Amino acid sequence: MLDKKIYDSFDDNAWCPGCGNFGIINSLKGALAELSLKPEDIILVSGIGQAAKTPHYVNSNVFNGLHGRSLPPAFGAKVANKDMEVIVTTGDGDMYGEGGNHLLHNIRRNIDITCLVHNNQIYGLTKGQGSPTTEVCQVTHLHPEGVRVEAFNPISFAVSQNTGFVARSFSGDTEHLKEMIKLAVNHKGFALIDILQPCVSFNKVNTAKWYKDRIYKLDKDYDPTNIEAAFKKSLEFGDDGIPLGVIYENSSKNSFLENHDDFEPLVERNWDPKDTEKLLNDFK
Repeated sequence: MLDKKIYDSFDDNAWCPGCGNFGIINSLKGALAELSLKPEDIILVSGIGQAAKTPHYVNSNVFNGLHGRSLPPAFGAKVANKDMEVIVTTGDGDMYGEGGNHLLHNIRRNIDITCLVHNNQIYGLTKGQGSPTTEVCQVTHLHPEGVRVEAFNPISFAVSQNTGFVARSFSGDTEHLKEMIKLAVNHKGFALIDILQPCVSFNKVNTAKWYKDRIYKLDKDYDPTNIEAAFKKSLEFGDDGIPLGVIYENSSKNSFLENHDDFEPLVERNWDPKDTEKLLNDFK
């Protein structure tokens, strides 16, 4: 196990005091340390948003891209270097809204990527309009009369698509979240963790207390390999309870790289990017 201080970055943190992102980043660093993953062996990939700032505050390889476009470069990084541990850190708007199409097809490909979605049920960076997971009738800055469309259920969606690993955790329970991240990283194939987190600035409904009053951990006898039971469990979200843990897992699926074990990288890793003649010859 490594000292998680090796992942500390010198960048100033711009998150609001009390933001759930602090718990998430602490759990992430703890998981990486316990998995003995060195900073040079990890790449954190993100799009745009408060959650997408996470790679700025972690000492590792980093790619910070466009809004909703974290998965395409993450896919490329994994295909280019299969030994690199690729972790996407994103928000509910970034992944379930702008990035929804990429989520669908990376689940289908089953590329070996861990996707951490910081789900605060609001757009935080752009000052509080409703996100895909904001509940119907909730009042926001953009919806003064309340959101008028049903919220997207990421767990139900992921289970319905037979995603290899589907879990939910809570930013306020850093130990549980750390364990979920470790399981997700060790899973071979696409792994999704939907992480509930309070936004103290723009979401006055789904507060830390709101979550704590509703979340519960799955029983030890719960079977995450039963897809029908998992889908039923995925529908639980509200006053009657919100389950935390591994909702569904299918370890029998081949990952993308296992299905393409004869794949050879297009460009050698020691290729000189200034050698345009060699590049043109490679493409002939």
